[in-house]
This record gives sequence, C-alpha cells and structure tokens, in this order.
Amino acid sequence: MKKFLLIMLSSLFILTGCDSNMDNTPTKRVEAFLGNYQSLDSSVMEDLDTVLTSDTSLDAEDREGYKEFMKKHYQDLKYEIKDEKIDGDKATVDAEITVRSYASAVADAENYKSENEADFKGEDGQTDTALFSKYRLEELEKVKDTETYTITFNLTKENDEWKLEELSDEDLNKINGLYAG
Repeated sequence: MKKFLLIMLSSLFILTGCDSNMDNTPTKRVEAFLGNYQSLDSSVMEDLDTVLTSDTSLDAEDREGYKEFMKKHYQDLKYEIKDEKIDGDKATVDAEITVRSYASAVADAENYKSENEADFKGEDGQTDTALFSKYRLEELEKVKDTETYTITFNLTKENDEWKLEELSDEDLNKINGLYAG
C-alpha cells in the first residue's frame, strides 16, 4: 500500500510539474493575457479604472457607465491563435481577435459635436463635457459591427519564463475596438 501511495504521489508530482511547464509557452502566455480581458482580471480592471479616473471629462456616473460598457466589450472579445514562432529566447505569437468596432462611432460623435455645438451647451452657455460623454456612450452602445484584427505578440524568455513585451498603442486600440486603420 505504501508503495502504491508513493507511486501515486510521484505521478501527481510529475503531472503537476508538467502542467506548470506546459503553461510556460508563448501561446499559453498570450492566451492568458487575452483571457484576462475576457474574465475581467483585476489587473485589467485596475488599468481601466486608471484610464477612466484620469479622464476629467467624465463625472462619477459617466465613469461607471463607461466601465460597465468596457466590461461587456472585454467579455465579448474573441480570439484565435494563428501561429507561434520561437527563435531561441525570442518568440512571436499571431492572434486573430474579433471585437466590436467603435472607431467610426467615436469619429461620428466628434463630428456631430462640432456641427451641433448648441446641443452640448450647459445652462451657463459653456460646453458641457458630461452631456457629450453621455451622448458618445449612447452612440457607442449602439455599435454591433465587429472587426477582426491580427496582433503579433512579441515575447522574450527571461529566467525560463516567457514574458510578453509591451503592446503598441495601435494593438491596444485594436483590443479596445478603437483602431481606425
């Protein structure tokens, strides 16, 4: 019986070791990164909160509206890994992502604002940024069209761990549905 338990524990240790090593591939790192958006990981939500808090045109209600909007956007993100290339301690992973495409809605809202300034004036006659923020969010929420983009993720192996390199603003805009390329 002791021998059986020892063999089972050894097998468990070997399997556990293999699992953690199997998670240490460039593809698995990219899947984890994109999965963090879909699962609304705390790091993604902290970054979103930082961006929303820094936008002084949003009041607390607008920030919450945009936060809920982006949470849904992230949960709806779809991706498929297309290719992985490893060259020593460098790797690239091509992923195809599908997200709702907001770039034209943002541009249309800005155009509408510039052509209809009176619609966004407060009682004091000044432009009311909160009115425009609410309008823009309403327009964004109407978007149903999706766009598919390919992002090439670059990774570097450091201390036997694959690390994602920082994404470009262009690639972040793709993830956020704001790419206007």
